[in-house]
Parts: sequence; structure tokens; C-alpha cells
Amino acid sequence: MGSTVLIADDDPVQRRLLEAMVRRFGYHARLADGGEAALREIEAGRIDLVILDLVMPDLDGMGVLGRLRAKGIAVPVIVQTAHGSIDAVISAMRAGAADFVVKPVGGERLQISIRNALRMHALERDARLLAKRSAGLLGFRDMVVRSPEMERVAHLSERAAGSAIPVLIEGEAGTGKQTVARAIHGTGERRGRPFVAVNCAALPEETAEAILFGHEKNSVAGAPDRQVGKFAEAHGGTLFLEDIGELPLDLQARIVEALRSGEVGPVGARRPVRTEFRLISSTSCNLIERVKAGLFREDLYYRLHVFPIMLPPLRLRRDDVGELARHFLARFSVEEGRRVRSISAEALAMLAAYDWPGNVRQLENAVFRAVILAEGDEVGVAEFPQIAARVEGFDVRIPSAPLLPPRPVHAGPAMITGQPLREIVTVRDPHTMAMLDARGDVRTMASLEADMLKFAIRHHRGQMTEVARKLGIGRSTLYRKLKELGLDEAAIGVRPEVFPDAHRAA
Repeated sequence: MGSTVLIADDDPVQRRLLEAMVRRFGYHARLADGGEAALREIEAGRIDLVILDLVMPDLDGMGVLGRLRAKGIAVPVIVQTAHGSIDAVISAMRAGAADFVVKPVGGERLQISIRNALRMHALERDARLLAKRSAGLLGFRDMVVRSPEMERVAHLSERAAGSAIPVLIEGEAGTGKQTVARAIHGTGERRGRPFVAVNCAALPEETAEAILFGHEKNSVAGAPDRQVGKFAEAHGGTLFLEDIGELPLDLQARIVEALRSGEVGPVGARRPVRTEFRLISSTSCNLIERVKAGLFREDLYYRLHVFPIMLPPLRLRRDDVGELARHFLARFSVEEGRRVRSISAEALAMLAAYDWPGNVRQLENAVFRAVILAEGDEVGVAEFPQIAARVEGFDVRIPSAPLLPPRPVHAGPAMITGQPLREIVTVRDPHTMAMLDARGDVRTMASLEADMLKFAIRHHRGQMTEVARKLGIGRSTLYRKLKELGLDEAAIGVRPEVFPDAHRAA
């Protein structure tokens, strides 16, 4: 889904004009007729950008900016006024505005301003996330929470963060369980203390015990130095046991004892080590089924399953897809040094329609690939070919270059060790239109236009309404051009029963 833009202006005509432009750009629009109404909309959430009039009767734009700063609400704001004085610009920027436009603003100027403001906000958000993540201060305000399902998860997680209760996060692989665990840690009293994550599914069987509980010098083969285990490393902070259902039974018994006593015994140590931490665990499997199958200890299950949080798959929270995609786009654009600024509205609609069996991790990888493939400053449907092929109505085909047989050169000097030299043939994409004719002259506009119309009608199988829409012209204009260029069913190659009779009558 596209970003939501709030338009705050007391002039109803100006609101309608801006609303029409914002919707044409592919964004959702919401309206407020004053500063107080705008604040209520922003505080209710789900607003990505604000177009704010500086002069309003109840609470002016500067007052809104001041309230947003006082409440710590970071939403990009583009201010507009009929009086473009330097003092007004400086005051608005100092108050936190992302950009400044003068009424009446043109469509292209406003579109660029919105794109830049959203992109800069995403970059700043990513920088804050990286800093908070490294400091163990990631909170729920930093998570993508738009869908009702994720709002429920955030509410439960905030309740859990206020205590030291053990939390079990359940959900499919790739749904972001570690992100929720970090948010619980970063919101609770232990924020700023160690957050130690252990992927239980990746623990080597022969050294898993030493990694978890530590070992003394020369007590483990291949590890001559003393090592502090993950349980002791998390002392005072949070221990996150990811995919805990994959632990072998003997290690499960050691963990039960460590949780019961609050002590761990490093391999080769004479005395146990006291440790105290907040325990958060996660699983992608059904733990109670593993208990019934004898693969998971029942006593450990009940120690973990104190405050369960079920994280829904991405297909059940489609409202989050667009925001996640924009977040990943901004991050990868910076990391890869690319000038990709936005995702088209059509591509966002396609991403929201896909089921995402790999969940958030699959979406992240898809956006990464799209950023690398993008040739312009916007990612479209063509940059998601694998996704488009699986969503109805978004069929993207990548044509393969035909293989032409090499031709030998029949001259004596052209033979080397009895093998003929082969010509290097450059194969043109069949969907590329030639700009030159057979004599090497630039083709006429009429011939180029005729080829374009024939291709579009064949591509859309004679569906003239769709052809006109994709070409950005009206149906009557399309039929008139066909008549002027002398294009009929035989010239275009479309079956007579599919080709409409309208253009013959035009």
C-alpha cells in the first residue's frame, strides 16, 4: 500500500486540489481543516507525511510543528503558505519542517518534495534504528506497526516489557521474531544492558554445551583458552534463545537446571557461576506437538510458555508490506550507493497482493534485488519479476536472446589449427524498437508511432481500453491514429473478432 499523506489546510478548495495531486502521485490522502484536527490525525498514527498550511485560524502551522517536537513525534512535514518570505522559511525549517512550498504549488514540485521528504525520513529512521540496535535500545516505536495484527503484538510486547516474565515468541520463519525480542529488551528496565542472541538451530552438537555455559582452559578440544558462555554473558541483560525447539534433549535438561537454580556450570569448572538475566525464546515449530512426540521436555516447555506472543505471517498483515518495502528500499539504496528513491504505486499494490511464504525475510531479499536491478530512481513491477509471475494481473516476462548459429569465415588466413573463426553476433532485444531504417536513416515519426501502436495492441490482445490506458491517450484518440496511419486487422495481426469495430466507424 502507498504512503498516507495528511493535508492540513483551512481552505476547502486548496484541500481538494492537493488531494487530487497526492492521489495522482499514488499516495493515500487524508484531510484536516485545521491545526488541532491535524494533530489528532497524526497522534492517531498511520500518517507518513504532512502537507501543512502555515496560516490557519485555530492552531497555525508553527504551532503544530511546536507540538510535534514537544511530543517527540517524528513525521516529515512540508509547510506551505501564500507568503514565501525568507523569515517564514527559516522559522519553519528550524521548527522541524522537511521542505517549504509556496501556494499554488505545481504538481512536479510537490511530487519531488514528497519523494525527497519520505526518503530522507526513511534514511534518518534507519540511522536511528542502527544506533538503537547497537546500544540495545530498539523499541516498539521503531517497529513497522500498521496492521491491527501487529498492533496487537506491540500491545502484548509492551505489557511484557514492563516485567521480567519469560516470553515465548511463536511464528513462522522470517516473521521478525528477533526484532520483537529486541524491542521488548529495549523498552524494559534492562535496556542498555547486554542482549545476547543464540541461534539454537545453528549450534554445533559437539561444542553447543561449551558455547551456552562456557568452559575452562584446555577443557574443550581445539579451544585452549577459557571462554565465558552465553548464559553468563547475558548477566544483567536479556538472553534470547532463537529456535529453541531445535535443541537436543540433553541440552534441554541443562537449561532447565540453569533456569531453576540461576547458576550455570562451565565445562571443566569446579564451581557453578551465578547469573541473572531476562529470558526470551522463540520457535518456528509447534512446541506442544514436539512435547507429545518426546522431542521437547515438558518441564522446559512450561518454563518458557509463560507469556506467549504469536507473531502473524506477512500474508495476514498486508498493511505492513508497503512500509516494510520502503524501509528496506531506503536502507539498501544507501548501503549499495544507488539513487533509488521510491517504489511505484503499481509495484506496492503487487507486493501487497503476494502471499510471501518467506515472510519479512523474503520481502527484504526481494527489495534488495530490486534495488540492484533498478536503472532509474524508482523501483517498479519489472524489478520484481519472480513476484510478478506469481500475482494475477502482473505478468512480467524476461525475453531470452535467441541463439544464432555462428557463421564460418571462408578465407584461407581465417583458419587457425583447422577451426574456422566465428563471428561475434550482437543480438538485439526483440522488444527494442529500431531508430534507423534499412538505409541507416532516422525513421519517421509516423513509422515509429505505427510500430508502437501495433505492438501495444498485440501485447494487450486487442483490448483497446487497456491499450489506450497504457499509452496514456483516450480511446477516440487511439482510433483516430489507427485510421490516420491506415492500420487495420491485417496490418496489426489481431483476430477480427477481437479487434473492435469502433475504429472502423471512427
